[in-house]
Amino acid sequence: MDSFLYHTLYFKKNYNIMQSVLRKILVTCALPYANGSIHIGHMLEHIQADIWVRYHRMHGHEVWFVSADDAHGTAVMLKSEDLGISSNELIKKMRKEHQRDFLSFKISHDNYYSTHSLENLYLSRKIFTCLNEKGFIKEKNIVQFYDNIKKIFLPDRFIKGTCPICKSKNQYGDNCEICSATYEPLDLINPISVISGKKPILKNTKHLYFDLPFFSEMLKKWIHSGVLEPSVIKKTEEWFKEGLKSWGISRDAPYFGFKIPKHSDKYFYVWLDAPIGYMSAFKNLCFKNTKLNFNEFWDKKSHCELYHFIGKDIIYFHTLFWPSILEASSFRKPSGIFVHGYLTMNGLKLSKSRGALIKASNWIKCFDSDSLRYYYASKLSNKVHDIEINLKDFVWKINSDIVNKLVNLASRNASFINKYFNGYLSKKLSNIKLYEDFVNTSSNIAMFLENREFSFVVRESMRLLDVANQYINEKKPWKIEKTEKNIVELQKICTMGINLFRIVMIFLKPITPDLANKTEFFLNTTLTWDSIKKPLLSHKINKFTPLYERIDIKKIYELIELCRE
Repeated sequence: MDSFLYHTLYFKKNYNIMQSVLRKILVTCALPYANGSIHIGHMLEHIQADIWVRYHRMHGHEVWFVSADDAHGTAVMLKSEDLGISSNELIKKMRKEHQRDFLSFKISHDNYYSTHSLENLYLSRKIFTCLNEKGFIKEKNIVQFYDNIKKIFLPDRFIKGTCPICKSKNQYGDNCEICSATYEPLDLINPISVISGKKPILKNTKHLYFDLPFFSEMLKKWIHSGVLEPSVIKKTEEWFKEGLKSWGISRDAPYFGFKIPKHSDKYFYVWLDAPIGYMSAFKNLCFKNTKLNFNEFWDKKSHCELYHFIGKDIIYFHTLFWPSILEASSFRKPSGIFVHGYLTMNGLKLSKSRGALIKASNWIKCFDSDSLRYYYASKLSNKVHDIEINLKDFVWKINSDIVNKLVNLASRNASFINKYFNGYLSKKLSNIKLYEDFVNTSSNIAMFLENREFSFVVRESMRLLDVANQYINEKKPWKIEKTEKNIVELQKICTMGINLFRIVMIFLKPITPDLANKTEFFLNTTLTWDSIKKPLLSHKINKFTPLYERIDIKKIYELIELCRE
C-alpha cells in the first residue's frame, strides 16, 4: 500500500483518539556542527520540525523541542587553531551565534544546548561503561590514514577521493553523496588529506569498536515497526544486504572531545556522543524545569513519544547505530525518524563543506523569517525528496500567495468593517454553508500537518483562499449602495470574508508565526484549533494595518552580494 494512503487511512481512523488523549512528545533536530555558521540548509530541518511542534502545541499536547551544537571533533579543533582561539572559546561563540539565528527564524526550541556539557559527559560515560560491561566493546589493531605533514590521524571527513562504488570524484572517506554508498576510508580511490592536500600515509593504531552486527535481528524488526517511511526502510535494508560491520567509537589525539575512561590516549568519536546530545539537552532542560522527569521520556518502558528530524545523509547513524546503542544501554528507542532530502540551488547541494551556502544571518537581512518558512512548507512532504530553491520563484510565490491572496482577503473586508461599522463584525454570517465547508477541511489539514505533508497544507489553504476571494468578488461589497437595508448585508458579507481569512490563518499559524501574531492583534483574538467551528460574530476587530509587505525582486541581488562577502 502507498505510504501516504496508509498514513491517511490510519490517521482518519485514529484522529479523534489522538486528539482526545494528551500526548507527551519529545522532538529533536540533528545537531548543527560548531565549526561554522547556520545556513538555510540547517533551517530547512529546524523549520520542518518547528511547524510540526507548533501544530501539536496548538492541540494542547505536551511537546518538548530540543537541539544542540555538535561541539566535538577534529574540525572544531582545526577551526579554532586557524582562528587563534581555544576550542572552548570557539564553541561558546558559535553556540551564541546559532541560538541567535534560530530565534530570528522563530524556531521554538525549549532548550538549545551543547554536546560539550557535564550532562553529555556523564551520559556518554554511563552508556560506554554499560556497553563495555556487557561485552559490546572490542579493541582492534587497525591501519589508518595519517597526515604526516600535520601529524594527525585523519577522520573520515578529512579524506577525499573517488568513490569505490560509483567512481564519483571528490567524495568523503566514509560515504558517497552521489550514490549514498558507505565504505571504509581505505577503500577510497586516490585519497587526499583535506587538511594538507597531500596523499596520506598508512599508520598502525588501536581503536575501540561497538559490536553493531550483534543487533542485526533487533534492528530488522525495529525498522519495520512503523518508525520509518518505506523509502528509508529500503535504504536501511541495503546496509543489511552488505552486512553490518563493527563501528569504531574512538579517536586518537590530538582531538577535541571527551576522553574515554581507562583509555588516556583515546577520545569518544563524535558520532558516539553527538546523538547522546539529544538526551543531554533534555536532561539539562529537566534541570531547568523541575516538573520534567528525564526517565519518563527516556526509560525503556516510556509511553512518551520521541521523534528525530534528520537529513538523508545521516540515516545510517540514526537507523542502525543509534537504536543499537539505546537498546544495549537499556534506554528507549525513537517512535519515529523523519528524514528529509538535501536543499539544492541550481541542482547543487547547499553545503558548508562544499562551500555553497546562504547564511541564515544574511537571509534575514534581506527577507523576513515567515517567507522562508512558507516557501519551505510549500515544498515539504514526508518523502525523502531533495528540495530545489529558486529565488525568483520564491519572490513570486510569497507575493502571489501571502500578499495577493491571503493578506488581500483581510484587507479588502476590514476596510469596510472599520469604516462603516466601527470595527464590529455582524451578528450573522452571510453564507453559513460556505463557512461550514471551510470548517470541514480542518480534519484534512490536521492530517496533512500530523503526517508532515506541509505542501498539501499550503495547496489546500490557497484553494480555500481562491474560493473566499471569488465569493467576495461575486458579492462586490465596494458596489453595494449604502442604504439602511443594504448596509446590514454589507456587514455580513465582510464578516464572512474576515472569518474565512481567520480559518486559513489558523491552518497556517504553525508555518507563519509572525503573520499569525499580527493577525491575532488585528482580529483581537487568539487563533486556536478549537475555535475553528465557532465564527467571530458581534466581535470588535482592531483597525487594519498592513500585515505583510510585498517583496521587491531587488532583494535577491542584495542577498547574492551578501553571500559574496
